[in-house]
Amino acid sequence: MHPTTRVIWTLSAAILTVTSATSLSRSQIVEPGLRVAQAEPPGEKKPPAPRPGAPQQRPPNQPAPQAPHPPAANAPPARPAPQTPAAQTPHPGPQTPAAQIPHPGPQAPAAQNPANQPQQRVVTPPITRPPGQPAVMPPAPIQAPVVHAPPPQPPHPGGVGVGVVNIPLDPAAGPRHLDQLRGERHELHEGGRTVIEEGDRTIFREGGHDIIRHNEADRFRFNAREVNVERRGDDTVTVVLRPDGSRIVTEVDPDGRLVRRIRREPDGREVIIIDNSFEPRRAGLAGYFVDLPPPVVRIPRELYVRDLAGANAEDVYLTLMAPPVDRIERRYALDEIRYSEPLRLRMPRVDVDTVNFETASWEIGPGEVQRLAFVADAIMRALRRNPREVFLIEGYTDAVGNDVDNLSLSDRRAEAVAVALTNQFGIPPENLTTQGYGKQFLKIPTDGPERTNRRVAVRRITPLLMGQS
Repeated sequence: MHPTTRVIWTLSAAILTVTSATSLSRSQIVEPGLRVAQAEPPGEKKPPAPRPGAPQQRPPNQPAPQAPHPPAANAPPARPAPQTPAAQTPHPGPQTPAAQIPHPGPQAPAAQNPANQPQQRVVTPPITRPPGQPAVMPPAPIQAPVVHAPPPQPPHPGGVGVGVVNIPLDPAAGPRHLDQLRGERHELHEGGRTVIEEGDRTIFREGGHDIIRHNEADRFRFNAREVNVERRGDDTVTVVLRPDGSRIVTEVDPDGRLVRRIRREPDGREVIIIDNSFEPRRAGLAGYFVDLPPPVVRIPRELYVRDLAGANAEDVYLTLMAPPVDRIERRYALDEIRYSEPLRLRMPRVDVDTVNFETASWEIGPGEVQRLAFVADAIMRALRRNPREVFLIEGYTDAVGNDVDNLSLSDRRAEAVAVALTNQFGIPPENLTTQGYGKQFLKIPTDGPERTNRRVAVRRITPLLMGQS
């Protein structure tokens, strides 16, 4: 072969070899486990490589590259990494350090990356994982909006720890014993009626009847976010804002008689708990006593009067939800129910004989609070069926002591149980009402001290308030 021809063949083979290598670097064939890289769009050219020794130029607004860290003195020589095209992403397998995994998040829109601002690569920190567990791609970092958290709310009444239950606003303040109450009393005489003021309670003695009243709205203040009291004409309206956003509205007349109690839900719905607005206002107490014959009880005694000792939760629920034992003639006001025993006797009751009070005391000890659990469970079940249910908690004493002392003591015992049901078990306070009767209705007829007579009873009075037989 001619020498010139041999040179031409040699040059042609070299050119063919270089072209094949270049084509292979841009082919779609990659190592198993790697993502397929996209070919470079036509028309785009990479900047030429700088000449050896020439200073490198970088675009404006781009930070200078960081100098690599020198290897350690005793470190083994690093093996050369395989040549991977720039557009390819290495596979995040177990052999690839997490710091080398490129960010897989979506590209930012063009509006957030102006043309004159080159996009910078984000390198995520190393991911710590158990040996043998495959690497997980970290989520794309986003700029979270600033959210102003609401102010912290008071804890739910059900979260209060079990302790001594005294008065609702501050168990550590106020009198704790009957001897402390006697010094607060002031007696007034108005015609044929005697009025005894005793701190937050008023006792009326008229026509052979003794009754006690107190503002139950004070019991709703526990854990309240806000309490507003205003006058509307002659009536006083108390609005209690609770942590869940609901409002309890209580309206009483100048004599302290409850006119209306409403719960307003956060969504605007209203639940009328008690409405005495249909009842005309009466002068004196005699008009609130309903004269009825005793009811004829045709159900077993254990269902009509249930002793909490020995009963289970289902027994208590069946007694509280039992229908009236006699016909309900009409709709009755709350004070008529409170002050008329023949009317109350038409509804079954549960005697809480598991909670015992010391003489001249209305405190519930820490070990006795949990004995109200069955009562709380029954009331909560009833409220899930009908949020308008109302339960009367009645306080009683034995025959030892004078009438005024026993009336005040029994009323505070009833309130102590209501506070425990709310604070310890989460029973809504607006569905409970309390009344003390002193020694008027002894369970065991004796003039001596009797623990059984120092009791509290619970009775559902919704049918009486609604006039439902």
